Amino acid sequence: MLEQTFQEKIDAEKKIEPKDWMPEKYRQTLIRQISQHAHSEVIGMQPEGNWLTRAPSLRSKKILMAKIQDEAGHGLYLYCAAETLGVKREQFLEWLHEGKAKYSSVFNYPTLTWADIGAIGWLVDGAAIVNQVSLQGTSYGPYSRAMIKICKEESFHQRQGYEIMAHMANGTKEQKEMAQDALNRFWWPSIMMFGPQDSDSPRTCWLNHFVLSKSNFAQGHIYL
Repeated sequence: MLEQTFQEKIDAEKKIEPKDWMPEKYRQTLIRQISQHAHSEVIGMQPEGNWLTRAPSLRSKKILMAKIQDEAGHGLYLYCAAETLGVKREQFLEWLHEGKAKYSSVFNYPTLTWADIGAIGWLVDGAAIVNQVSLQGTSYGPYSRAMIKICKEESFHQRQGYEIMAHMANGTKEQKEMAQDALNRFWWPSIMMFGPQDSDSPRTCWLNHFVLSKSNFAQGHIYL
């Protein structure tokens, strides 16, 4: 009976809320996915933090600081959403420190030049937006609502990266070479953010139509 009621809500594209009954595998999938997302937002502040005092202008520093503040807020929203599934934030962080939880590996790549900050904003945040727009339609209410604000702010981050790259592409020969080098190094890591093909994924896909809305699932947007 409980499973039938849950399935009916999914089929009607109604949101699953924290006090609603849900299958344990559904809950565990959400815990893994939302916590990984939250960790990625927090770790994602580090490339920008590395350049905060070295940005080429006061305007650049102010924009970079605003982006760092946004990423911290995104992590906060997502940790709060994950806690509604019955796991304390301290436990999520402990799993991260122990290596039991993951985050996007793209943030392990070094930011060697200012152009790298542009490449991250344009390519990496751009890839994140493609993934996250669909997550606004996810079936779990707290996650879905958090994604609405996050996607709006990520659009600002992507625009900031594009502005940096466009400025350098119209600069000196050295600036153009620096921009091209950054794009060359971050192009493939940004593509890897979409993950492997379903056939190569270690995760089964039976929960995809639960975690994402029916409309997104029908379009083939799979982001587990």
